[in-house]
Amino acid sequence: MKLIESEEVAAARAEGRPLVALESTLVAHGLPWPDNLAVARELEATVRAGGATPATIAIVQGVVQLGLDEPVLERLARDGSAFAKAGATDLAVHLARGTSAATTVSATAVLAARAGIRVFATGGIGGVHRGEASDVSHDLVALARTPIIVVSAGAKAILDLPRTLEMLETLGVLVIGYRTSELPAFYARSSGLALEHRVETAEQLATIARRHWELGGGGVLACNPIPAHAEVVGLEPVIAAALAEATAGTITGKRLTPFLLARLARATAGASIVANRALAVNNAELAAALAIAVTDG
Repeated sequence: MKLIESEEVAAARAEGRPLVALESTLVAHGLPWPDNLAVARELEATVRAGGATPATIAIVQGVVQLGLDEPVLERLARDGSAFAKAGATDLAVHLARGTSAATTVSATAVLAARAGIRVFATGGIGGVHRGEASDVSHDLVALARTPIIVVSAGAKAILDLPRTLEMLETLGVLVIGYRTSELPAFYARSSGLALEHRVETAEQLATIARRHWELGGGGVLACNPIPAHAEVVGLEPVIAAALAEATAGTITGKRLTPFLLARLARATAGASIVANRALAVNNAELAAALAIAVTDG
């Protein structure tokens, strides 16, 4: 596998400084232009301000890029359609064919771990889709197999959260609440679903993760609730209506999540986009602290 590191990432690795992986699907397919570019820059700046180095990951013409320079980042944001949406199982196809792709949670986690990065900040993970228990995102399987901490505001609110939490347990993913005893519901801080484990500091979480990996464990899901000032509640009717529209239009697979997020943005007059940005930045802040704690340990 051919991998190119940006100058910033290469310098950080050479000096033993902590790295935080960031996905590129959020930029290419998750938010509209120019909000996506602004968020991408803000996430990277947040990681740097926290004392770590950001490594946004994408595949560009068949080459894995760890850290994107400004022209590539802007092209990813401005012309997301030129980048396929790649999960972990799609990686080999793009690498073999020399095509370009934005990486989802599963793909980013796998590539980051291969590159020796132990912490990855995202918005929300995939999970079990509503109404169809057999429709499960590969994010969960990849997380179970991959030794990395994924910092997330829970699973995306459009999913079946109880079944997603059950599937995480079934697959052996260690789920830990960061200053919360409930699974966050992405746009909302609470889902009513209790978590078995909770920590109060990044250092506590990093220590647990290291012990987990020493025992041969895979991924750790760090659940970090959206900041209180940014949460959006009462979205269930909106989500139900969007799901009904998707069903009527036979929108499934990789097209479903972008479709639903776009409908939520329209129905909330952009409030969901503001919330998405706030939670992503909040996760990047925690990820930087975790990367330092994991490196120092």
